[in-house]
Amino acid sequence: MTYAELEHFNESFTRCTSDPRFLERFYALFLASSDEVRHKFTQTDLPKQRRALQASFHMVLLAATSDPVGTAHFERLAVLHSQPHLDIPPHLYDLWLDCLVQAVQESDSQWPKVADTVIEAERVIMRWDRLTVRLNHGAKPHDIRRT
Repeated sequence: MTYAELEHFNESFTRCTSDPRFLERFYALFLASSDEVRHKFTQTDLPKQRRALQASFHMVLLAATSDPVGTAHFERLAVLHSQPHLDIPPHLYDLWLDCLVQAVQESDSQWPKVADTVIEAERVIMRWDRLTVRLNHGAKPHDIRRT
């Protein structure tokens, strides 16, 4: 991502997350997206989960610039979400991204201006998704090259 795209992404998520209803709306959309998602979140402390997601948005910015802190964050999340741990199947990431984009569309008054940037940020998140898929199939984090 270019510096300008990173700025747009950051500005958009700052606008969105300045309203606590944004993350509530995202999780409402996500939980409504499938029975499987709802089942995965039955024992989840949602206020804590919302805080963790908000922190991860900042890590997206770091990961987008290949910052080792951001990359390490997503590698840890990939391990956490892998089959031996939380066992989040890859198809749920598509639902997650769709719900996130819908929540941004609803929350960011400047959506048309930032749409391409949010989509580019999705590509950063999708790198994490590919890492998770590979971990779900037995690869070790140190064996995985950046895709």
